[in-house]
Amino acid sequence: MIQDKQYFDAIVVGAGFAGIYSVYRLRELGLSVRGLEAGDGIGGTWYHNRYPGARCDIESLDYSYAFSDELQQEWRWTERYASQPEILEYINHVADRFDLRQDIQLNTRVSGATFSEAEDRWTITTEAGEVFSAKYAVMATGVLSVAQVPSMTGLESFDGPWYHSGDWPKGGVEVAGKRVGVIGTGSSATQMIPLLAEEAEHLYVFQRTPNFTMPAQNYAMKPEVEREWKASYAERRKFAWASNFGHNQVSNPKSGKEVTSEERLAEFENRWELGGLYMMRAFKDILTDADVNDEAAEFVREKIRDIVADPQTAEALSPRGLYLGTKRLCSGTNYYETFNRSNVTLANVKDAPIERVIPSGIRTAGGDYEVDVLVFATGFDAMTGAMRRINPVGRNSVNLAEAWSAGPRTYLGLTVAGFPNMFILAGPGSPSVFSNMVTSIEQHVDWVATCVAHMESEGRSTIEATVEAQDNWTEHVSDLASKTLYAHSRNSWFYGANTPGKPVVFMPYVGGVGNYHKRITEVAAAGFEGLRFDAGQLQPNTSTRAEQESATDPEPSVVA
Repeated sequence: MIQDKQYFDAIVVGAGFAGIYSVYRLRELGLSVRGLEAGDGIGGTWYHNRYPGARCDIESLDYSYAFSDELQQEWRWTERYASQPEILEYINHVADRFDLRQDIQLNTRVSGATFSEAEDRWTITTEAGEVFSAKYAVMATGVLSVAQVPSMTGLESFDGPWYHSGDWPKGGVEVAGKRVGVIGTGSSATQMIPLLAEEAEHLYVFQRTPNFTMPAQNYAMKPEVEREWKASYAERRKFAWASNFGHNQVSNPKSGKEVTSEERLAEFENRWELGGLYMMRAFKDILTDADVNDEAAEFVREKIRDIVADPQTAEALSPRGLYLGTKRLCSGTNYYETFNRSNVTLANVKDAPIERVIPSGIRTAGGDYEVDVLVFATGFDAMTGAMRRINPVGRNSVNLAEAWSAGPRTYLGLTVAGFPNMFILAGPGSPSVFSNMVTSIEQHVDWVATCVAHMESEGRSTIEATVEAQDNWTEHVSDLASKTLYAHSRNSWFYGANTPGKPVVFMPYVGGVGNYHKRITEVAAAGFEGLRFDAGQLQPNTSTRAEQESATDPEPSVVA
């Protein structure tokens, strides 16, 4: 049933880190704002990903908001890498502290968004039949929010329950004394597998492609570390915003080939002990020099052989033909050690593919596996999935699916030509998943707030990217990626290759968070060059494509 239209200055879709900060910043401008969240709680990714072992792979002191010093001083993290429950508690604390819940509507799934050229406003519709009208549409829909369950013959015949890691039940899943099958060995799987193995009668891990997994080296927060961070937060935040990756993890400025083999080995060992994603900062060229990367990859394979007792299992867990970090690097605790347990079996489904789901479990080309519970850790329709699901309709009745039929095209990862007043947060063409997401989110939301403030003060009706600026930026993003080893590893969700029918196009910006922030700041300072205001009147923009590219670092500064 269609309901009466509700009017706001801005609608924010999503209530994770990006959504609640958007509500805060836009409300600070004096705008009427309504956040629409599909879930029955705020938190976004950290609300839905409740699987056992879920935690962040960026240090908790870094993976937090910088906009309020009082907030960062008063909040106390309990671990080096915060767990999902603690991150969700933090997000809820922020919402309460700044009284944001009054402007966020839960259990509201957006089903459509259409721009009216007659009114210069967006009409947002929901599955429940609600209709909202807003001048601005801020899409804080999340880059890893649309869970992907592979189309598997026979799944409907399975006698037991099945779950996806990205939509885990609130009350958890009972696996004690049960035979459990986990399909997938990506980031979520590597975190949950050790914990599931501790409870299950038997755990079967169905692996098609092994990935590199680093030890998290997590530990309880050290009081002296917390004190030092809080005393130097201003400097640390400034460093993070100007860094390549948006955080304070130490990067080695040297290239791998300017040191000896002994020095490289020592650095790899140091990075292994530091844990998490630190291996990707071992040398500045680890993702551009194949030889350096190969040596790092072999170092990790040697670690796997040292840890896993059975040589055949160790080899099956060792990635081959894959540059380290060109698929999302995983971080976990006791992942490889888990395969030494007598109640854990690795099923190599690359050699013996899954043929179908049967009532009692999984049938592969090599035989049947009887399981009571199935867990899909098969990832997401990453970066564009939520936007593709809503499929906004812009000028001339062109929808986003048509505009992105050959792959996503944005200007700065923030705006799309032909979709006025629609802002995408942490979207394709921005550092996004190649960064500390909270840093990138704050940079994006602050830029949107600056843009909206300019619009309101100048009495502007619409703003949107020009096709030329969008084409130049999209090509620039692609050119940077082509200079890295990512260009040789296209079978990953960075390219959208995990989603059937999706164009295989590299989506994140690999030029570095600092360079990116410098560029978007310059765009705003130049009167929002590359965008047009009102009635199609182009803003003056005399810069050439070469000049636009020189405003960012032409050399990629990449992170997995």
